Amino acid sequence: MSGSSDAADRFFHYTVAKQTGGISPAALWLSYMDWALHLVLAPGLRAELALKLIASGFAFQRYAACALGANSGSSVPCAEPAPRDKRFSHPDWSLWPYNAVVQGFLLWEQFWDEATRNVRGVSRDHEEAVNFCARQLLDVAAPSNFPAANPEILERTFREAGMNLVRGSWNLLEDLTRTAAALPPPGVSAFRPGRAVAVTPGKVVARTRLMELIQYSPATAMVYAEPVLIVPAWIMKYYILDLSPENSLVRYLTQQGFTVFLISWKNPDESYRHTGMDDYRRLGVMEALHAIFKIIPGRNVHALGYCLGGTLLSIAAAAMARDGDGRVKSLTLLAAQTDFSEPGELELFVNESQLTFLEDQMEEAGYLEAGQMTGTFQLLRSNDLIWSRLLRDYLLGERQPPNDLMAWNSDATRMPARMHAEYLRNIFFENQLAEGRYFVEGHAIALRDIKAPVFAVGAEWDHVAPWRSVYQINVLADTDITFLLTNGGHNAGIVSEPGHKNRHYRVATFKHGEPYADPDTWFHRNRPVSGSWWPEWIRWLRAGSNEFSTPPQMGAPSAGYPPLCDAPGTYVFE
Repeated sequence: MSGSSDAADRFFHYTVAKQTGGISPAALWLSYMDWALHLVLAPGLRAELALKLIASGFAFQRYAACALGANSGSSVPCAEPAPRDKRFSHPDWSLWPYNAVVQGFLLWEQFWDEATRNVRGVSRDHEEAVNFCARQLLDVAAPSNFPAANPEILERTFREAGMNLVRGSWNLLEDLTRTAAALPPPGVSAFRPGRAVAVTPGKVVARTRLMELIQYSPATAMVYAEPVLIVPAWIMKYYILDLSPENSLVRYLTQQGFTVFLISWKNPDESYRHTGMDDYRRLGVMEALHAIFKIIPGRNVHALGYCLGGTLLSIAAAAMARDGDGRVKSLTLLAAQTDFSEPGELELFVNESQLTFLEDQMEEAGYLEAGQMTGTFQLLRSNDLIWSRLLRDYLLGERQPPNDLMAWNSDATRMPARMHAEYLRNIFFENQLAEGRYFVEGHAIALRDIKAPVFAVGAEWDHVAPWRSVYQINVLADTDITFLLTNGGHNAGIVSEPGHKNRHYRVATFKHGEPYADPDTWFHRNRPVSGSWWPEWIRWLRAGSNEFSTPPQMGAPSAGYPPLCDAPGTYVFE
């Protein structure tokens, strides 16, 4: 293909992507055609689906008749919402005729779930894509989204004489204005880093073009000899792990007697378009380790990686193990995937067609837009993160007061085109890291080379890094592995400080050489423990730490690492 035609195609893809949110129309169309053609070629299945639809119609008629009659209180529902589906939890949904509307909708959801999942011959990826799209369309059509069909909205409108809709209109106008002006959501400015969040005291002691290394001030008279290095994801700002003082993992670690270092990533612009994954490894993890060993000579490091930062840390640790570099004493992976063979619903957005489309989009801009990944994550939980919020803000006229986690979630970052393309294609799509085909400095690495003990954390409701995918580290690494499963999602499950209500976790250690247990067997074998998982991890860290010592100095001026500025540094504000 000539350069001019290739450039024209890239620009066309970029233009289309601006209208579709980065979704490839070709990928969706191929998924639909695969499903539709195989359904046409399955007359037996079509007949079975028709019979199920007729049976659902009769069941709905019986329910509606009972619900309308004198014994309406004893009518048995035809279908139940999913355990985490709160759209119909308001008591008025149990009243006629709204209860019948809900049952009709749930039966319709049930039918389309079966119709899109059980067509023989459809590839698994296409089946999941069609099922996902069907759910998105049904979520849009849910009766809870329509004022005339939602008893909660009708009751509120009657009681307030429509003032809820007036407030909702003002909320909508404010949001549209802020979006057009590229302003953050209302109220989040109160959680500015360095004021309300990211306030744990410390100093920036090293800086590269990709990261600032923060060393936090000691909170105890004596500290453990081995420091902790935290590698967060660069999809969002680092301070998810240093939110408000009461739920800051960084602050908790310093209070437990650990010296903590943390990487704060640069928010890249167009000039970073050629920055790749290995740049993040070299200028991020390896430069941070080099600085730490100048500040605290001769002490190995407890390394922690969160989400994509955990994947990068695994790459760095495997390369170091291959090369005989033993500076990583232990490895903690929080909601971090190392095997992408079962990555969850994010897989729907990563296929050859989608990758080509996304690569062309990023090639034009030089980076992935800050909000695009956030929008993708919201689609995975559209009921909670999109439609419920729109209903509350615009129809009920309520504004949920922002909290620190919501403010952080709105503080997205860009991602360099080359890095994100390498990550999606080489690690996510082709699964090179898990299969021993990922190269660092010209040679392949293998996670089985890692001999440092591993502490891996998954979250039960994680839609970004599903816990069964995180669990695969037990297959890949050849060392002692402690796996912990906490309740909560990708972020809230990790930010789970002691005293947080309704928290529990399961935990068990696989000693090197012990037989493997699959995720479901492991889950049923280990009972839940009430409370936060943080103290459990601290006990594990302490067991792998040596004697106490006096806290190290802040930075190492004589070695070229003087304190540069106070935490939270400068990159976090970009």
